[in-house]
Amino acid sequence: MLSTPNPGAETIPHSAARAPRIASIDALRGLVILLMLVDHTREFFFRHVPVSDPMDVEATMPELFFTRLSAHLCAPIFVLLTGLGAWLYAAPRGGARAASDFLWKRGLFLVVLELTVVSFAWSFELLPDRFFLQVIWAIGLSMLALAALVHLPRWGLIVVGLVLTLGHNLLDGVHVAPGGPGQVIWAVLHERTLLPLPWGGDVRTSYPLLPWIGVIALGYAIGPWFARELEPGWRLRALAVTGAVALAGFVVLRAANGYGDPTAWQAGSDGLRSVMGFLNVTKYPPSADFLLLTLGVGAWLLAALEKLSARPVAVLAVFGSAPLFFYILHLYLLHAINRIAALATGVDGLATLPNVASLWLVAAAVAVPCWFACRWFGGVKRAGGAWWMRYL
Repeated sequence: MLSTPNPGAETIPHSAARAPRIASIDALRGLVILLMLVDHTREFFFRHVPVSDPMDVEATMPELFFTRLSAHLCAPIFVLLTGLGAWLYAAPRGGARAASDFLWKRGLFLVVLELTVVSFAWSFELLPDRFFLQVIWAIGLSMLALAALVHLPRWGLIVVGLVLTLGHNLLDGVHVAPGGPGQVIWAVLHERTLLPLPWGGDVRTSYPLLPWIGVIALGYAIGPWFARELEPGWRLRALAVTGAVALAGFVVLRAANGYGDPTAWQAGSDGLRSVMGFLNVTKYPPSADFLLLTLGVGAWLLAALEKLSARPVAVLAVFGSAPLFFYILHLYLLHAINRIAALATGVDGLATLPNVASLWLVAAAVAVPCWFACRWFGGVKRAGGAWWMRYL
């Protein structure tokens, strides 16, 4: 989409009838997909560790803490790039109207997918006792919200994005009693909680929505930075400055300990634990500090990938060009491998791994067949051209 000397910003053509993909965007998505793979390997294979929360600074081994911390990049970057991708899709097709039409259809599709195919991948049960409304649900509902917001002027979209992203913690003190009027709506919007289901199970609102709407709005608003007529160097500077401002804002807010995260930072038992505590920000819902940290790093990563040599960018872009396919595939693979390993070793329940290094090794092993599967699926998607393929 851009003519640039930076290998990471080279485009990947789809066909003559379509705008080419931007390799650095797919590569960034591919990078965080791999971090997500490691974290989900932990979810399946590391539940035996006697730590209720891998971000518990004083109780968690540092290698487990930083493994989990790296996965914090995933959801914010996924959601931001979803907004950016909507702009890139709509810009050559008529702008806001085309974006809105695509967003509400794919948003509904993702919501249904979370409650069916994704839910089954985690539990291997058609009707589990507990449903988890996670990142695919959040992206789907955020797309529905963005379908309306794209009709705002760009400055209005930026204002909405910043207010929701940085200001939603002002609502942390608002709670609705269980069973009270509006509890379900408030739980979906801003409070992580459990909601009862008619048949006796429950559902956890793991990804409250308000801040994610802000992130996807900001993603759409930065779309013009990737317009083909824009000078590439300007975009690199914009990404670098945006990342620096976001990270500086994170440091200031976190150090001030007044606003930005529901949990104040405290010095730990040693220097490393103090650093861990400083970086231990709230994800559910994502605090202002959480989003400043992750999106700031994300902006710098995207700028770096635009300058990286073509080969590693192309390898990562294979994952990033088929993110939903990868998401579903890796969950089923991890769960199936765990069940098979448990049967083979006579374990009652989930199979486990001995240490954090083994988590990374298993994730790397699973990534290899996933890469080839994504390359195959990407080729089928590009060659097929069917309208429904746009939603996968």
